[in-house]
Amino acid sequence: MPSLAAHMTADSLPDHGSLVGRIWDPAAGGPSIVRRDESQLVDITASFATMRDLCETGEPASAARAAKGRPVGDAAAIIANTPPEARDSGKPWLLPPIDLQAVKAAGVTFATSMLERVIEERARGNPDAAAEIRGSIGALIGDDLSRLRPGSPEAMKLKQLLVEKGAWSQYLEVGIGPDAEIFTKSQVMAAVGHGMEAGLHPVSTWNNPEPEVVLVVSSAGGIVGATLGNDVNLRDVEGRSALLLGKAKDNNASCALGPMIRLFDDSFSLDDVRRMQLALRVEGEDGFILNGASNMSKISRDPADLVRQMMGPHHQYPDGAVLFLGTLFAPVEDRGEPGKGFTHKLGDVVTVSSSELGTLANRMTTSDKATPWSFGASHLFRNLARRGLLQSA
Repeated sequence: MPSLAAHMTADSLPDHGSLVGRIWDPAAGGPSIVRRDESQLVDITASFATMRDLCETGEPASAARAAKGRPVGDAAAIIANTPPEARDSGKPWLLPPIDLQAVKAAGVTFATSMLERVIEERARGNPDAAAEIRGSIGALIGDDLSRLRPGSPEAMKLKQLLVEKGAWSQYLEVGIGPDAEIFTKSQVMAAVGHGMEAGLHPVSTWNNPEPEVVLVVSSAGGIVGATLGNDVNLRDVEGRSALLLGKAKDNNASCALGPMIRLFDDSFSLDDVRRMQLALRVEGEDGFILNGASNMSKISRDPADLVRQMMGPHHQYPDGAVLFLGTLFAPVEDRGEPGKGFTHKLGDVVTVSSSELGTLANRMTTSDKATPWSFGASHLFRNLARRGLLQSA
């Protein structure tokens, strides 16, 4: 069996940077907000009851550093205690680093992934048809649209050509048209974190991971930091109909985030996100190994523009939001029978990593077998109230 434990060390965190996250504190019976101080995690919940509250400050990195706190343990030990199969429930473990923020995602933000969505649509969720369709679509529009700015006159000319040839697609519309695809990836408090099981809907037989940078955004629209995400993708379900996007994307344990949020400061900014390189590795119990990558410099829409399309006068998020930025990665390598392409098998260990943000590792299972989501916003506030951590405005 591939080792998840090998990724559950302090090495899964970046070497430096302003890191904040959440742990489950058994002594408190609920979540606590922590910052990383060298090798230790320090509880700052007395200053910031929720991650939302920290991200709403004018300078979250400075606020986190200045907050008084108490050490809760060695970061490596807490991370190692996170996987359910290895957990001592009497000791703290890592949680996903967000709480009250809305969880949104941008789709079709890279040319390669755009072509794969077109293929899914035309294959109607049938992986057997993918290879032939990939060739015919690629011959018509090419495979390098990275220089084509969405919504530009050049993009509109290409759209007109495709319409005339009967090859237009809803995925091409959001890939090169003026409006980005922004959808709800998960419910508030429903994400899973580093070291936890990630879920695939049991009806799916054609699916894949999506390694992504996830921006953390305040209610005022300020981008305050970033973390890693796996936007688990059910290619067959979405391919049958785009109206099944909710079924394809929002299932128990289908949204993975972590390991911690790296807040923007003098050492890390949105420009670093724009240049970031993400690595993906899938290790299967059958010995299969898949390596992939996503290069943020090839994104078709600037991250700041995606945030502007997500929120503003047309849509407010009073508790802030996080936004998956999409992925360049599109798996076409066969796993098993030729022409079938890649799909997950249960027990796969998926790691998404970057030098700036660390490593997010999860073992794949089905959503009905993953740990049920049982701790929501109501439970959080009851817990904080019992701990005397809620303050009136």
